[in-house]
Formats: sequence, C-alpha cells, structure tokens
Amino acid sequence: MDILERSYPGRRAELKRAILRAGLECFNAQGIEATTIEMIRSGCDTSVGAIYHHFGNKEGLVAALLFAAMEDQASLRQQYLATAQTPRDGVSALVLSYVDWVADQPEWARYQFNARFVVANGPHKEELVARNRARNQQLQEWFARAGAGDKLTSLPYELVPSLIIGPAESYCRAWLSGRVASSPRVYRETLAEAAWRALGVA
Repeated sequence: MDILERSYPGRRAELKRAILRAGLECFNAQGIEATTIEMIRSGCDTSVGAIYHHFGNKEGLVAALLFAAMEDQASLRQQYLATAQTPRDGVSALVLSYVDWVADQPEWARYQFNARFVVANGPHKEELVARNRARNQQLQEWFARAGAGDKLTSLPYELVPSLIIGPAESYCRAWLSGRVASSPRVYRETLAEAAWRALGVA
C-alpha cells in the first residue's frame, strides 16, 4: 500500500488519489510554482472542476500532498519509537526512521523539502504550524516518559528536533539532489550517533 492509499483509502477516493499522484509528478518535474492545474488535469485525465471540487485550488493540493507525506513519516517514526526504551534509543529512532523514510520514499521526500516553504507561506500555514507543534509536543512527552536527563530536558525544545535531525536532513538533501551518491541508509548509524552527541548528553 502506497502513501496515498494509506492516506485516502477506498474506491471512493480513487479520483482523489489519481489527482494527487499527477500533482506529485508534476510538482517534482516542473516545480511547484511552474505547475498549473491544467498540467495536473492532463496528467490524471479528469476535469479542472474535479480538481477544484476535491482540493479547492492548487494551494490546497500542494498542502494535501505535504500533509500526506508528513503523516506517513510520522507513522514510521511512531513505529520506531514504540520499541525504544531510553532517551538514546529515542534519538536513534528519530534519526533512523527519518533516514529510512527518505530512502524508501525519495520522490515524496524531494517534494516535502520543496513544499514545506510553500505551505508555510500560504493559506494552509496555520495547519502546518499546528501539525509541527503537535509533533514536537508528542516528542517532548515521549522523552519525559523515557526519563531524559536534565541536560536534555533543559534545552529549548524548539531546538531539539533540529539538533537531532539536522545532520540527517543535510545528508538526505544532498543525496536527493545528486550531490552525493551513497544512500543515507549507508550512514544511518553514524547519523544517529552524531545526533546523540549534538545534544551534549553524557
């Protein structure tokens, strides 16, 4: 089952999935700004009216794809965290799930990197902020339950995700753009160790 089938299951959502697939392909090939509704319509053989009916406008389609990617990534993250026991395990779970998701879903990851800025500056920015806030709150609660040390819990929590994911995100971006050849999976353990050290927790 792919990301869109998980996010929009069932036969009644077939057209919606087709529109989203065409949108993902167009946005990655042409760029979000350059892509038109007509390009997407042509890619899924439907009407412009159907696209507007399901998503309101292009911005709604862009946001729907981004949120589907975020939900899928969050689902994998929760699976990895479910087996983690210590704060260090939790940091590893965050990095490994991030790296594995990007390696498994390169087209979605490429889109996510490009779409995040667009959505953050568009009509769906409040929903994006709310989703990010909820994610950070969940992570904060997980580390509290895991008995994270004072040094970790004393860090500004808005900084913690960047310290943990920063090196992995940097490498993944380089891989997706073709600047490096090796899959991020090759360095997943090294990136997890770097994240733990970045937190400065003994």
